[in-house]
Amino acid sequence: MTMNDQAHALVFTVSETHGIPARFAKLIEKHFKIICCEEFLKNEKELADKIQVILMWHHSPTINEKLLKSLPCLKAIVNHGVGVDHLDLSLIHSFGVKVANTPHVVDNATAEMGMALMLASARNILKGQQISTSPDTKIYPLNLYGVEVTGATLGIIGMGRIGYKVAQRAKGFDMKILYHNRNRRTEEEEMLVGACYCAKIDDLLQESDFVMIVVNLTPQTTKMIGERELRLMKPNVTLINISRGGVIDQDALVKVLQNGIIRAAALDVSKPEPLPRNHPLLHLPNVILTPHIGATTDKTHHMILEKMIENALAAVRGLPMPNEVLLS
Repeated sequence: MTMNDQAHALVFTVSETHGIPARFAKLIEKHFKIICCEEFLKNEKELADKIQVILMWHHSPTINEKLLKSLPCLKAIVNHGVGVDHLDLSLIHSFGVKVANTPHVVDNATAEMGMALMLASARNILKGQQISTSPDTKIYPLNLYGVEVTGATLGIIGMGRIGYKVAQRAKGFDMKILYHNRNRRTEEEEMLVGACYCAKIDDLLQESDFVMIVVNLTPQTTKMIGERELRLMKPNVTLINISRGGVIDQDALVKVLQNGIIRAAALDVSKPEPLPRNHPLLHLPNVILTPHIGATTDKTHHMILEKMIENALAAVRGLPMPNEVLLS
């Protein structure tokens, strides 16, 4: 098959900083001719009928009605990562276009990120780094007290694939593990990680030293952690979010952090991303904020892209996509 015979895939751009990295683009080019958005806009009449799939990388390109109308032969939108809360599934499906995501491959990296945030916050890693490298440091402080993770109680909100992998890792720290989930895990699964099910989220919040959020963003989970829930937590609790920023009421979070109602927060996600540069969360000493890098490892991104290509090829060939996302 020549390049001209290949199906065309629309991507936002190829860039190491804000698009599909060039080293990954080479994998796509084995199966698809890549069309970047800038090229498409310049040659829309020529390219519109050739593009059959959109490969979304970090929520780009933006999918709206105008774009969907301009791509009459579009068969599928394949999303980088698991969450599809940034996509209007009803609108996309109304155009007869399918959607796929890339579950499973992000699980290990995201679980590792949750543990990294928990440890970094508990042991004041960032503050310690600042003190150690500051040109003004003459003597190390003796009162940079952290909290111990070993033997502490970890409450996991959302015990899906990633939540369970967090529990597996936490077991290695001899943590007591509580979890709240729509569906209870089997007794065998609970025993393997030593997890106790909390039917009521309030029980988990009141008993945990660390609370980690690992849920999808849905209408039901939007702002599920508000001021009421935050005030139920222990004063020395650390809140960790590796899911989506919209799960937490950020205004309420700022309030309780400023007033010392909870110890700290460690967040890999926010709403929006990035936050406005004057947002209070950026300037609180008891907050760690990272730029949504939970799944950002070279190995995981390589696996994500392979899964994206697998789904895209299935769509082009008229076969069932392995990871199709259906309307609920």
